[in-house]
Amino acid sequence: MTGFAPEELLADTIMRLIGDVRHVAVGNASPIPALAALTLRERGGGMPYVSLLGSRRHMFFTDGGRELFDCAGQGRVDVFFLSGGEIDGAGNINLVSIGDYAQPNVRFPGSFGSGYLYYVVPKVILFRVEHSRRTLVRQVSFISAPGGNADNVHRPGGPVALVTNRCLFAFDRAAKRFTLASVHPGHTVDEVIENTGFDFDRPEKVPVTEAPSAETLRLMRETIAPQLAEVYPQFAARVFGVKVAQTSQ
Repeated sequence: MTGFAPEELLADTIMRLIGDVRHVAVGNASPIPALAALTLRERGGGMPYVSLLGSRRHMFFTDGGRELFDCAGQGRVDVFFLSGGEIDGAGNINLVSIGDYAQPNVRFPGSFGSGYLYYVVPKVILFRVEHSRRTLVRQVSFISAPGGNADNVHRPGGPVALVTNRCLFAFDRAAKRFTLASVHPGHTVDEVIENTGFDFDRPEKVPVTEAPSAETLRLMRETIAPQLAEVYPQFAARVFGVKVAQTSQ
């Protein structure tokens, strides 16, 4: 296996960020993080535990989002994933609107529990598959969930990284600032600068994001892709060519 899809590269990058943890929770609109978490569990022989909202097979919660929030508040969720219509250089995300709040130009789905989970989950990985100045902005129009907080605020959780279709950013919580950690194969540092609306730090030499191994690709394609079809049938079909069986009525 020499080639890989962009989604496979992003999932592999997220797997490295997850690391050695007990419990990874994934929202019901996050196919790439779901691919990462399930592949990591398969590779780890059943660990970490993965709670995939919207799935019957991969969720032990019996009360949906409310139980997720309870578990997170008790310190029983180690990793979660957040995105946003806008993300800025301080790690703030916007899931509400752009423009005047009463009469917005753009309306997003809403915050749900993002502000809460951003504070209590130790490792929050941000992701955005559209890396452009429209999405990665100097300052978000509305702060749904803040990347940083005042020093006198207790906050066990927060962002650790931002994964996009062009690169990987690491997040420094103390400095409240991103650093360019690697650039994905086929992309350049100049391209990242041109398409990013916020300032960020970078080393003198930026490495290229590591490609997935042949074994990781095999697990994704042969074992995990059919499982993803339960919650993300269109994603599984588009990326892996998985056909969802039709049930008779």
